[in-house]
Amino acid sequence: MASEPGQTPNPSWFTPKRLLLIFCVINTINYVDRGAIASNGVNGALPTCTDDSGVCTAGSGIQGDFNLNNFQDGVLSSAFMVGLLIASPIFASLAKSHSPFRLIGVGLSVWTFAVAGCGISFDFWSITICRMLVGVGEASFISLAAPFIDDNAPVAQKTAWLATFYMCIPAGTALGYVYGGVVGSQFHWRAAFWGEAILMLPFPILGFVMKPLQLKGFAPLESKKTISSIETNVSEHGEVFLIDDGVLAQDQAFIRGTRSTSKLRNQFTRFSKDMQELLYDQVYIINVLGYISYNFVIGAYSYWGPKAGYSIYHMSNPDLLFGGITIVCGILGTLGGGLILDRMTSTISNAFKLLSGATLLGAIFCLVAFLFKNLSGFIVFFSIGELLIFATQAPVNYVSLRCVKPSLRPLSMAISTVSIHIFGDVPSAPLVGVLQDRINDWRKSALCLTSVFFLAAGIWFIGIFLRTVDLSTEDDEDQSATSLRGKMKPLLEGNSDASSQA
Repeated sequence: MASEPGQTPNPSWFTPKRLLLIFCVINTINYVDRGAIASNGVNGALPTCTDDSGVCTAGSGIQGDFNLNNFQDGVLSSAFMVGLLIASPIFASLAKSHSPFRLIGVGLSVWTFAVAGCGISFDFWSITICRMLVGVGEASFISLAAPFIDDNAPVAQKTAWLATFYMCIPAGTALGYVYGGVVGSQFHWRAAFWGEAILMLPFPILGFVMKPLQLKGFAPLESKKTISSIETNVSEHGEVFLIDDGVLAQDQAFIRGTRSTSKLRNQFTRFSKDMQELLYDQVYIINVLGYISYNFVIGAYSYWGPKAGYSIYHMSNPDLLFGGITIVCGILGTLGGGLILDRMTSTISNAFKLLSGATLLGAIFCLVAFLFKNLSGFIVFFSIGELLIFATQAPVNYVSLRCVKPSLRPLSMAISTVSIHIFGDVPSAPLVGVLQDRINDWRKSALCLTSVFFLAAGIWFIGIFLRTVDLSTEDDEDQSATSLRGKMKPLLEGNSDASSQA
């Protein structure tokens, strides 16, 4: 990226590909945590006793140590959503006034300490609170990473770069299954969390020491600081007061006292307007609704998959098998989806075509897979189904980035992520747990769950017929700041070059 006037120059070692690599590693570690807590090695099982022989098996992992039922066990997979729900819009809004990389540093610091806290938890509530804080840490990253990648990717490969980033979701989850199974069985389930914290530790440090980069659609921080200083000297009636520069300043104490209140009010007003713009965007709403339905299934698959596989097909090592299928099909499917969309010409309409078609075919293959009585048939059809299902990762996030103006991208990604979790995988894990407790048949539970994919395909099919416009090239920097620069030109003369870059 070339440095522009008014922007902080990039470090010489920093390149777009290194930016992508950093984000991919962080995303992978984040999803290793998701996979690890669902693995049999970490999640474990309740103690069991056979009626015939009377032989009892001791409980293992989190579920065995804390004596959790399936509903409580499902809650653990969803607890991070509480922190994510609260913090995501906050971090997305703060990106307009603070360095995004500093925000990522703060969030990943919280994530690191929270994951380490999971390793020293002592009951259901203590580990649940730590999982909530994991969501706070994740919130800073998920809303800002994709816009940075979109800004820095080559024009002809933007979807492929997004696919590379989102490939880390299935890859990380699958590695988490294997990692959790190995560490949990060889050492202890607590050691798995401590290992994750150590792996993540360098990245919050990097977020604090790295020179800040500028997101498209946002003014440089220097311009924001200048404008902010001018705003504090403008009364509500438009009168200008210069302080400490030889011109009389009237009511300085009042101005200082109301500055913080005015700033908070302006941020809240801006956030409300941004949210209203998102909620009135039909393309965005259809995309997110389809994504919610899709993630409802994916979330339950990732959490209950190993247990369901063990119960239905008596797999000797379900963590390794599900992890292997997910990592291979996840990587190939996600990259394939991005490359196919680039080949089709990356448009929002083409993205919806790929989303609906791949999800429909994937749903058919996954549904048939669970009807097989033998393990080999299940593996073949489920692998093809997952290959198709994961082809949606890049297109669905491409739509979320391209159907809104550049300055709305962090909020767009934040609300999309919050929505797919709070209405998707957060309720799906405990609901499937309740369903399984009631019918006690993992095959039927899996078939009921998989059928929700058809709903996602139908919703995305509607998106093909919507009027779509790619807004990613709009220059929509804060109009109030632009207006202020025009009115206060004599006072901003020394910073006009920097401000003009906004």
